[in-house]
Amino acid sequence: MSRTAFVNGKLIFANRIAAQSLVSEAGRIVAFDDPHADVTVDLKGKFLAPGFVDIHVHGGGGADFMDLTPEAFRTVCHTHLKHGTTSCTPTSTVSHEADYVKFLTLCRELRGENLGIVGAHLYGPYFFPGARGCHPRLDYLTPAAGHVNSLAGFGKEFPCSVTIAPELENADALTRVCVERGMIVNIGHSHATFEQVEAAIGWGATHVDHLFCAMSDRARLRQTQAFPMRGGVLEATLAFDALTTEVIADGHHLAPSLLKTAYRIKGADRLALVTDSMRAVDCPDGEYWFGPVGDGELIRRHGDVGVTLDGTGLASGVMGMDHLVRTMAAATGAPLHEIVRMASLTPATIIGLQHEIGSLGIGKRADLLVLNDSLVIEAVYRGGKLQSIR
Repeated sequence: MSRTAFVNGKLIFANRIAAQSLVSEAGRIVAFDDPHADVTVDLKGKFLAPGFVDIHVHGGGGADFMDLTPEAFRTVCHTHLKHGTTSCTPTSTVSHEADYVKFLTLCRELRGENLGIVGAHLYGPYFFPGARGCHPRLDYLTPAAGHVNSLAGFGKEFPCSVTIAPELENADALTRVCVERGMIVNIGHSHATFEQVEAAIGWGATHVDHLFCAMSDRARLRQTQAFPMRGGVLEATLAFDALTTEVIADGHHLAPSLLKTAYRIKGADRLALVTDSMRAVDCPDGEYWFGPVGDGELIRRHGDVGVTLDGTGLASGVMGMDHLVRTMAAATGAPLHEIVRMASLTPATIIGLQHEIGSLGIGKRADLLVLNDSLVIEAVYRGGKLQSIR
């Protein structure tokens, strides 16, 4: 195996930026500042960053993971590779009950391909229907023990997240069993109270999906109980250090003030960037299916965001992770290494793969991005091999 040295660059580590060289061999990072190499890549002063990790992504390039074909999975992954995502957990939408098993099975089967699939995110069956957002009106499941063998069993095989609204009947029992089976339990698409979220933490929930979106807060809960005012999922997420969370930093879902708030309160080690993108990534404006074609929800790409057909509400993202990195940097003014950390090491840590991916370290996979000073991607390496991003 040849050794490749990346020289004359600025390496973006999790806690600093340093002018060092990096050496990869057999798909792994093996050394820093080692002159012995068979191939040399001159970075010419550019940044070398770890590959991005997207733990909440539905589609791209005209395909959706819920198309449930290997071709669709490959299309989505290659589309996001162009934007620096070298690892992802495919994310389902609300669909038919049988489709959830098909989705998880495809995630398992395609992990062996060079697609960057590192797990799965079972997303939809355990939403509170009143907080469904733009998801299809298909099969919402009441948490039940019977689902465990068909769905939660995948958690023993690879990193697998499942989103459960804590206010649902039997949510406590399902959460505990999923945690026992090795699954990561998220809270999302929920109108739970602060106290219900606190209880869910005790059951084993550790993460909250897309902060500020499709969740309860003081104002929403006050519509059903005037006083005393109560906190909801939003307030609990900000209050509890035990919870990590994520933001869709596409410049449309959240104003810069909300991105800054999330960063200031949660910090770079508890806040991840996610695209939450649907099939319209790298596609022209127009109508697209969110979820299965013909059986999902029709939404519209309008500029750099997805919206409902009437244009009154947001409906998923349409931008890649590189765009989010640039937007988050502009909105928060945070150090660049912390911005990159939110797109790489933090999401990798949330799904338990921080020792394998997400940062530049000896023994870690050589998933690397070459970025210019404007944070535009110029080259992508997965496992030390240059990838085609055209």
